Amino acid sequence: MSAPRVVAVAPASPAARAGLQVGDEILAINGEMPRDVIQYRLLVDDRDPELEVGRGGLQLLVEVDKPDGQPLGVEVHSALFDQVRTCDNHCAFCFIYQLPPNLRKSLYLKDDDYRLSFLYGNFTTLTRFTEADLERVVTEHLSPLNVSIHATDPEVRTAMLRNRRGATSLRWLRALLDHGIEVHGQVVVCPGINDGAVLDDTLCGVLDRYPELASLCVVPLGVSRYNTEATMRPHTREEAEAVLDTVEDWQDVYRSVLGRRLAFAADEYYLLADRPFPDDEAYEGFAMHEDGIGMARTFEAEFTGRAARATGPRDGFFAWVDGAPAEGYRAPRAQLTIRPSRKAPVAILTGTYGARVLEPLVADRARLLTVENRFFGGNIGVTGLMVGDDIARVLADEPAGHRYLLPDVCLSQGRFLDGTTPDDLPHPVEVIATDGIALREALA
Repeated sequence: MSAPRVVAVAPASPAARAGLQVGDEILAINGEMPRDVIQYRLLVDDRDPELEVGRGGLQLLVEVDKPDGQPLGVEVHSALFDQVRTCDNHCAFCFIYQLPPNLRKSLYLKDDDYRLSFLYGNFTTLTRFTEADLERVVTEHLSPLNVSIHATDPEVRTAMLRNRRGATSLRWLRALLDHGIEVHGQVVVCPGINDGAVLDDTLCGVLDRYPELASLCVVPLGVSRYNTEATMRPHTREEAEAVLDTVEDWQDVYRSVLGRRLAFAADEYYLLADRPFPDDEAYEGFAMHEDGIGMARTFEAEFTGRAARATGPRDGFFAWVDGAPAEGYRAPRAQLTIRPSRKAPVAILTGTYGARVLEPLVADRARLLTVENRFFGGNIGVTGLMVGDDIARVLADEPAGHRYLLPDVCLSQGRFLDGTTPDDLPHPVEVIATDGIALREALA
């Protein structure tokens, strides 16, 4: 276990007044060493906490003057100070197995840690969940959590996870729901594996055993050119249509029994089936926006002015803890303002799926530069997985002096997934937030 290291101190905060400094290691709080940022937050929430601090080889006692509940004003280096609970499943559809070599080491980490589900919205299969974990989740009310279900049939789930605990681990889902924990579920649909009758059985099983689920997203698997699993392949149009039909049929059943739709299909299915997206109200508040459910409709609402503010990460779906570092999807995405001229022609860089969403919105206001994802290949067409090498290829033949708008969703801490940065591109780009309001303002 490593001690949390201070990476930022808010000016005029209790921590700043007490003399905490960047680089300090917090060895203990009120005599207890926290194992993660959740426990850290609970400890520093107390009135006048005492911190044992390591600084330059010395150990200091820092007494902080603050009331109960006031944030300490410190950001620490990591969300977890003990080991990340890694995933011991071997799912054939796991995208981490389909990554190219020589990327950042952190991209190859497979986690199955309920704490990262609470903090950042990661999905957990619960195959490594324990009684002690349940006690902590319930006691500290670590809610909401996100759970990968994939199939409710024990044999199918075991085969998909390639883990014998796949058959029994959904008992923890039942226990979480029994204790009032909000849970969002996910089914990654693999053609020929858990679609068709199996998907019907799963949606029936959810109604029968887990009707308290806050929502259930049904998403297609991504298949990169590095896939080595012969059974994993992209959906055909007919299969996408069948998934949509199944989900929409079960939405009717759920509405008649539960009074809500419960299950939702990913935007990608509507694009694959060439069907219009459902109306805004059909998404019932867009609870699974971050998982690609209703993202196109929210973008349209933002761009056209139907939505007064950007949807963004949601309170109650992506949980927030004071002091937790931004990681993964929540990592900083600094916007750049590089505008050759407000009168310069505008082009928008986007993925193949994004282009189909944007085209009817911006056809008379900007060009679309569709970036084919050759880096990952396969059926990867989402804008968030665009990389610098592919963008550079598209920009290479474009004229200088134009405005090139790049959505920030493909950047994490200023870098693309292939390790390059916007500075490596052949033309300056203007990085804007990935929402309709930001695009509308950029085009104004």
